[in-house]
Amino acid sequence: MSPLFQKLSAIPNTFLLAWGWRRRLLCSLCGAASALALPPYGLFPILFLTFPGFVWLVDGALETNRSGVFKRLRTGFALGWLFGFGYYLSGLWWIGSAFLVDAEQFAWLMPFVVVAMPLGLALFTGLAGALAAAFWGDSRTRVLLLAAAMTLADWLKGTVLTGFPWNSYGYAFSESLTLAQTASVTGVYGLTFLAWGIFSAPAALADSRPLQVRILPVGLAAAVLVLMATYGAYRLAPDGVEYEDLDIRIVQPSINQQDKWRPELRDEIFQTYLDLTEAPLGGDGRVGTPQLVVWPESAVPFLLTREPGALHRIAAALGQNKELAVGAVRAEPGEAGQVYFNSIYLIGNDGTVRGLYDKVRLVPFGEYVPFRPLLDKLGISNLAGPGAGFEAGDVRRPLSAMDKYLFLPLICYEAIFPAETASVAPRPAFLLNLTNDAWFGRTPGPYQHFAQVRLRSIETGLPTIRAANTGISGVIDGLGRVVIKLPVFERGVIDARLPAREPETIYRTFLDIPILIISIVIVILISIRRYNRNSRLN
Repeated sequence: MSPLFQKLSAIPNTFLLAWGWRRRLLCSLCGAASALALPPYGLFPILFLTFPGFVWLVDGALETNRSGVFKRLRTGFALGWLFGFGYYLSGLWWIGSAFLVDAEQFAWLMPFVVVAMPLGLALFTGLAGALAAAFWGDSRTRVLLLAAAMTLADWLKGTVLTGFPWNSYGYAFSESLTLAQTASVTGVYGLTFLAWGIFSAPAALADSRPLQVRILPVGLAAAVLVLMATYGAYRLAPDGVEYEDLDIRIVQPSINQQDKWRPELRDEIFQTYLDLTEAPLGGDGRVGTPQLVVWPESAVPFLLTREPGALHRIAAALGQNKELAVGAVRAEPGEAGQVYFNSIYLIGNDGTVRGLYDKVRLVPFGEYVPFRPLLDKLGISNLAGPGAGFEAGDVRRPLSAMDKYLFLPLICYEAIFPAETASVAPRPAFLLNLTNDAWFGRTPGPYQHFAQVRLRSIETGLPTIRAANTGISGVIDGLGRVVIKLPVFERGVIDARLPAREPETIYRTFLDIPILIISIVIVILISIRRYNRNSRLN
């Protein structure tokens, strides 16, 4: 046996024979390393080690613990939770940077939030581990069982308690545009199933079975990976992008979050937007073509419709045959005073408001505060912005640019909810994502957000126009190809044409229903198989 083969053979034993604190540490490290598959790193091949490592850790733990279902559930939950904690801590640590914007008031909260969020999100991975452990066996079906359990848990994480689908495991494929095309069929949760099924398959090589039996799962995983690549290459094969007869100008002002709401800077900030709006055409901009100008989320540092002359100045900057989609805080009278909304205004070149959308999906603790009476006593309820935070809009609905091009407005993290984005009818011409990622500086956050928005385009076949205060702004076509973008913290404008939408996708037709049914059926069949096997042994 060659020295290299001996070293490779020792890898599974490192996980299988670990116990106590070593097993717990290895499990957390496997989760933390798995986050390197996410943007901006995109090192998804590392999952060929970390996912099998998790399987071997469960193998070793359950081999030494055969004394009842309850202990198996507890063991599986603990290992799943540890893996999830490492994954979400490594993948979401950057959220803490938002608390440094107003460091004097909120910096003390940073370590608590950075740890608390992974603690909670890991509960879903723990549930997946418990479900898999309940029916775990020493056969190759355990990988299929684990993929189904992780998929169901990922969907639950994105659904219950308002949902937080950020960094679902399926985003491991997001940095490979070719492999990510499968999302047009399966959605991101289908990619989660494929990720766990494919990358966990090498765990079978350590099984005590004939070589041809051990190789079979790896061969099947390789075949699926080739199929995904072939489908992606086929979808991306046509050269060039088809366009609509509408130009887009995206304004990226790159305004520091600490300066954004300073009263003495509001006129300067507003003028910056107007100057960029009036800047000479560049890129693919065309003279005389209808143009939609796009400003980011909460771009205007005042109440737009209550500021004398603001709409008139916007109209003067726009000129003929143009409209503006702008993010702004909106206020209206309520029973207990002013009620605020995080909104998008569609403004014509005559200064009139032609459309309005109020954000439906608010960010917990960022835009509204759950359990407010309790948190008022702790003095941290004012995290949510003006007054008592924002009120949610009533319904997610398309707006119409130039009375011709329907678009679906998505403010900030509304774009991370796949089914909600895909299910809106009638089918729009494009997605419009306005956001302000300045809170998170030069961290992985803006890159992860951009990648998730790009996957929405692949799932729906719809192009995305994205304006972000400090970036990443850009134009994405319906296949997820980035036509043009501005990097983070670069001030400028993008002049581009609106890509034509792609044909209706399978995912938009069926949403998450097929992958949820498949996952549930797999769990049921494997549980029946294990029950029958135990019955024969008894």
